[in-house]
Amino acid sequence: MPHSLVESAAGVGFSCRQLTAYSEFRDAAALYTRVFEYTDRDYSLNPNLLSALARNGGSAVGAFAPDGALIGFAYGFAGRDARGEDFHYSQAAAVDPAHQGRGVGHALKFAQRDIARRWGQRSMRWTFDPLIARNAHFNLSSLGAVGIAFEPDYYGRPDTDRLVVSWDLSETADPYRAVREARPPVLTRTDWGTSTATDAARWIALPAAVASEERSSVRAAVGQALAASLHDGLVFVAAMRVDEETAAYLAVPRERKP
Repeated sequence: MPHSLVESAAGVGFSCRQLTAYSEFRDAAALYTRVFEYTDRDYSLNPNLLSALARNGGSAVGAFAPDGALIGFAYGFAGRDARGEDFHYSQAAAVDPAHQGRGVGHALKFAQRDIARRWGQRSMRWTFDPLIARNAHFNLSSLGAVGIAFEPDYYGRPDTDRLVVSWDLSETADPYRAVREARPPVLTRTDWGTSTATDAARWIALPAAVASEERSSVRAAVGQALAASLHDGLVFVAAMRVDEETAAYLAVPRERKP
């Protein structure tokens, strides 16, 4: 597979490309550990593994400042679900705190998209903590991914609940484009973890930024509401702030494939 520059992922003040050299894989592993503040070796990345993934159906992409410093990194691999559907799985993305909020994460996802397409993969999946409203907005409302599953304790340890999203990599029109623009009803902190129905849609309220002392109780309530909506045949297509305290997920009926 060619290691060409990912031109479509270039941003203002940085550029994205596939990682190729061992030193780049090593720097990416170090950036990952630093951004997520991991001290346990169980959570570290192996540069050799990143190289192997990049050569065998996966991705390892970096965002570089003009001086060549690595400021962002994402990696993934080829996946297949129990129904036999193939996809590119994006395991993680990390952006240096000094460069966050500048579109680096967005560019990294599109760099992964380009690589996944070259491998013949037609969709990408990843997970995120459903209590982080800003990530929900980025993944659903900004990128246009769709929340398709809720997985409690995804990593086999407590407080690792994740929402699984799927991102269509084809050039087809977004079937949820119109509904993503819907505005939520009036919701407050008393609604956190509850569902509110409006027409064919359902809104699930959560904290705009959850405090550590509230996380346990809110986590359980939001998780139950997410799982119930998916069980009812809905998918999540947007997430947005209602006010300074409250955000909300938008769930709508799943579009059926022809």
